[in-house]
Amino acid sequence: MIESRVRFRHLHTFLEVARQKSVVKAASILNVSQPAVTKTIRELEEALGVAVLERDGRGIRITRSGEIFMQHAGMAITALRQGIDSVANPGAEAGPPIRIGTLPTVSAHIMPRAMQLFLNEDTGVTIKIVTGENAVLLEQLRLGELDLVVGRLAAPEKMTGFFFEHLYSEQVVFVVRAGHPLLKGGQDVFEKLSDYPVLMPTRGSIIRPFVERFFIANGVAAIPTEIETVSDSFGRAFLRQSDAVWIISAGVVMDDLKAGTLATLPVDTGETRGPVGLTMRTDMATSPAFSILLKTIREAAAHHG
Repeated sequence: MIESRVRFRHLHTFLEVARQKSVVKAASILNVSQPAVTKTIRELEEALGVAVLERDGRGIRITRSGEIFMQHAGMAITALRQGIDSVANPGAEAGPPIRIGTLPTVSAHIMPRAMQLFLNEDTGVTIKIVTGENAVLLEQLRLGELDLVVGRLAAPEKMTGFFFEHLYSEQVVFVVRAGHPLLKGGQDVFEKLSDYPVLMPTRGSIIRPFVERFFIANGVAAIPTEIETVSDSFGRAFLRQSDAVWIISAGVVMDDLKAGTLATLPVDTGETRGPVGLTMRTDMATSPAFSILLKTIREAAAHHG
């Protein structure tokens, strides 16, 4: 039988290679040799009777069969980890931890209130929250390392096997420190932008394409002094001591704008508006505690909106 030939090491190795898109990197992380990783993948493919990886130039890519198997492999590893957590933790009766991936804007303005509401329900379940770029979080969700992602809606080709529930919409803003020269009236922000450092979303971030299209539409060919970052702490600190312009999702700097420490430039960024919501695997079984968590996030998002 096929299932008797597939071992934990096969699943673990395949998922790491899929995550890293590289046998060499996977071998380094797994602390084994590259030939050992290659052999393990070959054993898995022989057991399944299909190829799960194939060469793509100098790298590798996951085949269609590999994509399908990856979802099930991720769930298998997740189930095993949850089983270990359930018997190893003192609060095992409450169920395994719920792991949530969030964008920085969500971490700052949705999750604090959602967690307050969730704790009031006294489920006893532990919540683990990680923050990162949308693409990275979705990959972790696909591999079973996260149970839920609260972030922007990804491109259609990235949503295979996922379900998205819209919570609210958010746009990108151009922010500067209070008293910035560009806040003086009668200036064309786009003409003057090249005079200042610009903090841009990283190329892997979900809002980067919105910003690039916005620049093209407004005749900005390139930014001479560009710093890519998704760190809100760096952004705030850098703006306090410079004349930099920070291009960021509005929710990240909402409190700063209310406090008056930062200000938005007079730029109409309405076309960068995009949906933010809950992304889950379509085959995920929900527990009572998970359903309560979703309810509290919805309530917090409604309050935010």
